[in-house]
Amino acid sequence: MFNKLLENFSVFTPATAKYSNHVYHQYAVRIEKNRDAVLQYMQDNGVGCAVHYPKPIHLQQAYEFMGLKAGAFPVSERLSKEIMSLPVYPELSEEQVKGIASTLEKALGQ
Repeated sequence: MFNKLLENFSVFTPATAKYSNHVYHQYAVRIEKNRDAVLQYMQDNGVGCAVHYPKPIHLQQAYEFMGLKAGAFPVSERLSKEIMSLPVYPELSEEQVKGIASTLEKALGQ
């Protein structure tokens, strides 16, 4: 439902291969501009969005031994600043999904 509702928004939605289905443990969208402002708007309006992976793996403490620094994987670093997860869980009603999409539309200034 999110895929359909967000198809004309200025966000990138999760890709699904034609030969498979997605489980959507998380429904992460990519917002190229002002992700943090969009996130704050969503939270301020009662939508529990989150950034689950704010730091790329190569910059996390567990991987310091590899000696990788900022700039080593520029695409990962950029994407970590653009990804935001929308609420997704089995009990989410159709009306709630529509409300989340509507709030996101307002946050994006669509």
